[in-house]
Amino acid sequence: MIDTSKIRNIAIIAHVDHGKTTLVDGLLKQSNTFRDNQAEMSQTLIMDSGDQERERGITITAKQTTIYWQDFKINIIDTPGHADFSGEVERTLNMADGVLLVVDAQEGPMPQTKFVLSKALELGLRPVVVINKIDKSARRIAEVEDELADLFLELATDESQLHYPVYFAIAREGKAWKELPEDANSSADLTPIFQAITQDIDPPLQKDGSLQLVVAALQHDNFLGKYAIGRIERGVVTRNMPVVLMKVDGALINSKVEKIFASRGLGREEIESASSGDIIAMTGIPEAHIGDTVAGRENPEALPVLHVEAPTISMYLGPNTSPVKGREGEFNTSRQLGERLKRELDTNVALKVRDEGIGFVISGRGELHLSVLIESMRREGYEFEVGRPQVVTIEENGQTKEPVEELMVEVAPEFVGVVSQELGLRRAELIRQEQTSSGQARLTYIIATRALIGLRNLLLTNTKGTVIMHSLPHGYQPIGPKLPQTRNGALVAFEAGTTTPYALETAESRGELFVGPVTEVYAGMIVGLYNRQEDLEINVCKEKHLTNMRSKSSDGTVQLTPYTQFSLEQCIDFLNDDELLEVTPKSLRLRKRYLDSSERKRNSKS
Repeated sequence: MIDTSKIRNIAIIAHVDHGKTTLVDGLLKQSNTFRDNQAEMSQTLIMDSGDQERERGITITAKQTTIYWQDFKINIIDTPGHADFSGEVERTLNMADGVLLVVDAQEGPMPQTKFVLSKALELGLRPVVVINKIDKSARRIAEVEDELADLFLELATDESQLHYPVYFAIAREGKAWKELPEDANSSADLTPIFQAITQDIDPPLQKDGSLQLVVAALQHDNFLGKYAIGRIERGVVTRNMPVVLMKVDGALINSKVEKIFASRGLGREEIESASSGDIIAMTGIPEAHIGDTVAGRENPEALPVLHVEAPTISMYLGPNTSPVKGREGEFNTSRQLGERLKRELDTNVALKVRDEGIGFVISGRGELHLSVLIESMRREGYEFEVGRPQVVTIEENGQTKEPVEELMVEVAPEFVGVVSQELGLRRAELIRQEQTSSGQARLTYIIATRALIGLRNLLLTNTKGTVIMHSLPHGYQPIGPKLPQTRNGALVAFEAGTTTPYALETAESRGELFVGPVTEVYAGMIVGLYNRQEDLEINVCKEKHLTNMRSKSSDGTVQLTPYTQFSLEQCIDFLNDDELLEVTPKSLRLRKRYLDSSERKRNSKS
């Protein structure tokens, strides 16, 4: 059993894309965790192991690894930087004693920097600041240090948190310095960061007594089943030890710890025992869920339940009801969807699910949080339909309140007018406008969460893909008036069939098409965006009639404009209240909620 004074538990926190996972890569490689000939030595973003994490370039789930440096054991928790996955941050910070706060040398503290730092300081964690990417030509280190000082002054819960060490790094090259170097190209390694972890962050407190461990994460494998992962708050755990699982609802379940594992790099090694302060994984407790306490039999005491912020966005998710249902997905019944969502609740602490007729309402932290779940289910062979995102309101003192967010938009000066106009339509309140060192305009707004739905893709289009947007929760306010409709009407297929170039050529003049030729469509399916505010039913399957007249011009091939193909997030953003998105492993189809034309008219009047 390792000496507790030689253990360090740290979380790496930062705004998205400031270099957290890249810094973990360097720490893993320079601590000799891998052999020189192992594949990981040539990889980047080693901790981002999920398919979607690699494709999107973001961390979605918090991950824990362990490295050994000199005679220290360092447990590292790599947390997501995106606000939609802040539930992952909240559940894992409880395992740490200190944090490495990584900040970009050019961008400085950003919205998510503020969010994760506030959570860390509330828990009393010791911060160490790492100003990363100091090789950027537009770096502004003095200003970033001043901005950090202001941020700590705003968020600190006691005076000791205002005294934090600052280090400088180029994580991509595996370099760090205690003082700002004159030449960033000079030779260096991450030794200063290892020293910061071991010297600036305190070891966990040694607490004697009966075992206490709160389950912070779960993992599964087909061999040993469920792993309950957490930090031992008090006492000692040994292999085959009898324990009590104390459920969040107060139920007590007698269990036995079968095996104990400690992390080493990306893998695990079995150990005989572990003491307070260490982070371990245990098997043999299949009923464990996140937030439950594993306690010693002789004196079971529950730890405080993990607090996770309430969801702000909800969506309907139910079995596919389109005419082509069941063709492309392996799992498409309500029961199968319910079982999959129940499994997701085991590990996704910020997600809430409730029954809604034959379907379900899923609630989470944002559109990205829910779209990652939808994409995961789609890749696993599920077929279903989803509705438009809605905000989750609360009742307070007899008043209905809706969530609001602080939105930061960074854009080139020539697009400020476009951004201001769109956010004005959505009743956003401008609270700050400034110019960055790179000449970009940075606008900060307070905006209702429901007004954010569909905003990102619209601004990306209007700013030629150059806008940068970040938001973080800003509490609740009394629900405001209904927002004006900002999207045009839809082109809706009039009849089922296969699209023809001839019909699509005619449809092109009416708007923007979402389908190409020789595509199967059904009545009520959305095939494009109309040029006007109302919907238009259109026949995209019409064949060209043959005549006995022949001319040189009529024999030419049809030249169609390439159709627009939406991503999953763009499809979700497109939806109106009377529309659904059909999701299958092979296709994304936008459709009207009521496929029959007369039924749509009846419901629109009511």
